[in-house]
Amino acid sequence: MVLVARGAVAAAPRAEMESLATLAARMPGISHATYAFTEQGVPSLREVVVALRDRPFAEIRIVPLLLPMEPSFRAWLGRTLARWQTGWDREGPAVRIGPGPISSVHLEGLVADLIDRAGHEPLFDPESHPPVTGSVVSAAQRRVLVCRGGPCSEAGSAVLWGHLRNEQERLGLRTAGRGMMSATTSCLGPCSLAPVVQVWPEGTVYGGLDETGIDRIVAEHLLRDAPVETLAYTADGRKKRLRTP
Repeated sequence: MVLVARGAVAAAPRAEMESLATLAARMPGISHATYAFTEQGVPSLREVVVALRDRPFAEIRIVPLLLPMEPSFRAWLGRTLARWQTGWDREGPAVRIGPGPISSVHLEGLVADLIDRAGHEPLFDPESHPPVTGSVVSAAQRRVLVCRGGPCSEAGSAVLWGHLRNEQERLGLRTAGRGMMSATTSCLGPCSLAPVVQVWPEGTVYGGLDETGIDRIVAEHLLRDAPVETLAYTADGRKKRLRTP
């Protein structure tokens, strides 16, 4: 069983997920429980699913802990899982994707408990939260934009965003090479090429990406200043069709 959240970088939220997984592991019929993130955070859902395939489990249950639960989440997660499986050399355990917290018959009791607990918290004191007095301006010369418009989100751009952010942290990309910062953005335009990523200052548009494509962009474009031509689409005023592998 895999508890799934969007993302977490700090130790505290990861510890919360660990506690929830420990709690779930004590439940009847659960032989193993862990957690994963679909966006930034370690472990990623991809690495957890890959690891579980090599263990003698008949079934993997993915339980999203998301509020609100966007209707597209289960759809793109299903497509992402299917894409991962096309690269595997053998079948693994069966997979089930849960409906999310809002469907639980126990949700009313949970909300009531949280409301009651809020009533016992100390009153908010503005003086205990002084304003931030300054920030360091990044010297990074590159900006990597990951489209989170509708078609790109449906094509799994959240997973690619998480993979990019994890690699950015692991490889120290903020300062490596010319340095880079990353951000999600609304629609970048070429929706038929989803999921789309754009790298500045060149303005190079990449489409139809998966995790391997992100790895190539990092290794070649960001670290060696060599845009990946086989993944890029030129801005020449003509309509582009997504290349097939």
